[in-house]
Amino acid sequence: MLDPVSISNSPMKDIQVHQVESIPKIKEITPDQKDQSKQSMTKEKTEKVIQSMNDFLKASNTQLVFKFHNELKEYYVAIVDESTNQVVKEIPPKKLLDIYAAMKEYLGVLVDKKV
Repeated sequence: MLDPVSISNSPMKDIQVHQVESIPKIKEITPDQKDQSKQSMTKEKTEKVIQSMNDFLKASNTQLVFKFHNELKEYYVAIVDESTNQVVKEIPPKKLLDIYAAMKEYLGVLVDKKV
């Protein structure tokens, strides 16, 4: 059996325990608020963010270019070297987006259309 613990000789006997007060709850975001936050990102704000990223990248002589993928109707980012005007990196890679678009079209043929 365990012996009872005595705190009479313990260095922690002077510690006082206080009741914890209530902690404010974190406000949950509703789906409507998510939609509003997406809409609040206007074209001007987007261009301002892009310009600040380009200013950050000036030291490496690169810039961000947002390109539109016509088949998927989505944007992707290309990092371009200013001196040679070559694409250093694409996020996500355009080749991957092309493959995804081809797969999407192929699946649409199989599922949506009668042959």
